[in-house]
Amino acid sequence: MAYGRDLVGSARRHLAAAVLLHVQDRPSHSSGDKAVAGYLFGLAGELALKEMMRDSGMRELAVSQRREDPFYAHFPDIKALLRDHAAGRRHGELLKYANNTSLFQHWDTDMRYAPTRDVSDAWTQRWKSQAENLVSNMDL
Repeated sequence: MAYGRDLVGSARRHLAAAVLLHVQDRPSHSSGDKAVAGYLFGLAGELALKEMMRDSGMRELAVSQRREDPFYAHFPDIKALLRDHAAGRRHGELLKYANNTSLFQHWDTDMRYAPTRDVSDAWTQRWKSQAENLVSNMDL
């Protein structure tokens, strides 16, 4: 089955789920919830960034070029690819995010396999703030 695309709705949905998991004082809280929230914050941030790319006028590359396509990349690779491919009306804003070394620093898709103790609470707090910022800026 092929799924449609809703970058805006997906970014908001992932952020909302992450915020719920990030709260520690709820009845069903487990020690790994913040780590899962951190992963979802990264996905929300990526989706918001990809919406900004789309809004800027950027389009996905051909299937044969997916390895170089920021629309199919995750942090930190999406930032490196954006430095080479950012274009359109939001070009400067996209480059600002791409060149921000602290933006989703330490976030990686491999963290989904990591023990909870490997995902710092300080990182998840920073990723929360960064995801909220990206999601709020995707509609500007």
